[in-house]
Amino acid sequence: MRRFRESLTTRGAAFLASGIVLVLSGLALGQHDLSRIGTALCALPLLSGLMGRRHDLLLEVDREARPSRVTIDEPAVVRVAITNPSSTRSPILLAEEHLDYSLGDRPRFVVPSLPSQGETHVEYAVRAHARGAHRLGPLAVRVQDPFGLTLRHTSISSHDELLVLPRIVTLADGRALGRGLGAEGSVPHRVALHGEDDQSIREYRDGDDLRRIHWPATARTGELMVRQEDRPAKRRAVVLLDTRTRAHGGSGPSGSLEWAVTMAASAVNHLLDSGFAVHLLTPDPGQESGVREDSDLDVALETLARTTPSDEPGIGSMLHAASGATAQGGLVVAVVGALDDDSARALSSLRQPGGPGLAFVIDGPSFGRGGDSGDGALDPRATTAALSGAGWAALPVTPDLAVGDAWAAVAGARRLVGAR
Repeated sequence: MRRFRESLTTRGAAFLASGIVLVLSGLALGQHDLSRIGTALCALPLLSGLMGRRHDLLLEVDREARPSRVTIDEPAVVRVAITNPSSTRSPILLAEEHLDYSLGDRPRFVVPSLPSQGETHVEYAVRAHARGAHRLGPLAVRVQDPFGLTLRHTSISSHDELLVLPRIVTLADGRALGRGLGAEGSVPHRVALHGEDDQSIREYRDGDDLRRIHWPATARTGELMVRQEDRPAKRRAVVLLDTRTRAHGGSGPSGSLEWAVTMAASAVNHLLDSGFAVHLLTPDPGQESGVREDSDLDVALETLARTTPSDEPGIGSMLHAASGATAQGGLVVAVVGALDDDSARALSSLRQPGGPGLAFVIDGPSFGRGGDSGDGALDPRATTAALSGAGWAALPVTPDLAVGDAWAAVAGARRLVGAR
């Protein structure tokens, strides 16, 4: 009975109320014709509702977003194909497409009556203001009887998604990056040594193996020079993203997680363009190791687009996975929240002697509610200090710090060199 009342339009409710009044008036006054008219008025909305429920609405809906992957604030067009697979003609429908709130207003349109196997198409534009996998659909439809007395609501449960990739910021080349594996020093020197023309040398740095000192070059230049052997074709870079809920603050585009994702996406894009072999590490409970590793830009951006806060208590699994990738040296970029002492030491150990390490330490509470707060909260300044003391270029991140400025401050000003 409740569903019937909810299906009545204003006209249907007026018919039903008028019919009840006429029936009661006819009985009270002894006017049987008046009661008959009232009965007819009551019967019309009842019959309309029953007839509408006897016939199932069989429609098929397919969607295609063009393009299916966009960046933030980039428009896309969604084409909706509606087909009537039943053997009877479909009624005229009032339709509303359900969308994630970040895609804008829900489009509304009229679906014409379709013959058996008939098809119609509708297009609408969307523009996403937040990254993520945004749901398109289902299609909610309203069916009105020919008299306008009842309105039936139903939903066609098919849906698609529009993938909105994170924003990519153009980053400057940096002094620290020139020291990555395979491009050590500003201009690697190539010398002929024991008949090997492809061996290179560079200036000595603290932590280098003394057995690698190249004495002829040292005598010639007057400075300690070391051999760089088995130079790989590409420099290696590992980018770590900390997505722990406790590490971040705020929500939406102004939250610290969005800042971290933007930095990770920008770093991966920049390093790949600069000739690095990049490994992006993110938490993933679906993997046996608990960590996902991506090396392709398109796949990495899709991973970052789908990134959400995780309930992981720490980043131990990610650090363990990173240790294998950084064992032979290379650049390490860490976008992390405040860490305890053990995790900070484990992270600092990923940077090999002579190799660069860049750390962006999120000050979660400064972005707003969420993350750690109170007496037991970890201190991002302590994490920054611990990494800086271990030879990292580390920077605390607050809401007023732009991604490009943070990268420039940490990476320095010297251009990348030696990438192949």
